[in-house]
Amino acid sequence: MCPVHRPLSHTHQPGPPFDALAARRLRAALGMTPDHVAHGLRASFGLPYATPELVVSWERAAMSPTSPELTALAGVLWCSPAELTGRPRTLREFRIARGLAPEDVARAVGQEFPAYLGMEESGRWRGTDRQSAVLTELLGLALPDLIAVTGREAELADLLRSAVTTRWQAYTKPLGKLLPLDRRLLEAVLQQLHHSYQGQMTATLSWGGGSAAGDARDSGRDFLDRITETFWTTVEKNSG
Repeated sequence: MCPVHRPLSHTHQPGPPFDALAARRLRAALGMTPDHVAHGLRASFGLPYATPELVVSWERAAMSPTSPELTALAGVLWCSPAELTGRPRTLREFRIARGLAPEDVARAVGQEFPAYLGMEESGRWRGTDRQSAVLTELLGLALPDLIAVTGREAELADLLRSAVTTRWQAYTKPLGKLLPLDRRLLEAVLQQLHHSYQGQMTATLSWGGGSAAGDARDSGRDFLDRITETFWTTVEKNSG
């Protein structure tokens, strides 16, 4: 395979999360080859450096397209940029998945462009409640996504770890300030998580030493490592 040559500005420009398998499947469904895709990128979207080798490198996850390249690729494959991205995690990734320019988001939420761009680059959202509500609707954010893009995921994880390892009741109030959840739902979820974790730790003590106890301790650490994911899954189950 020939080497891939891209402009230096594109080489160092970070791109959105890219789903290489989805790109390959969409191309195949259209009956296109990498040559066809590269031609479309050059002829219709002004990417003169696009080659079949570049397309293949994307599909093999050896390289990721930048934001402009992803938009162009979506155009060639007759799909939305969201269909070519993995699950977004940051404010910037959610914006790109929606095909929005940063200027559009800043204008919609009522912020000066430099201020919004600074928040996007830092990964820490500092908008008002009203601006957060507009952002949520504009980017189609679920509550877990909103917590992630506003930079509060680490705080949530710390509170949850403390809740399950000590007295969960003491953390209902601080978690309630962080999350717009019904208090009864939040209490039920915290109680369940606390019970699950403490059950594993009780098993560790009852088994004493040996490999079984080590396995239990590892299980407890794994539980704490996955606490945020487990929390949202439990919230969903209890909301049904």
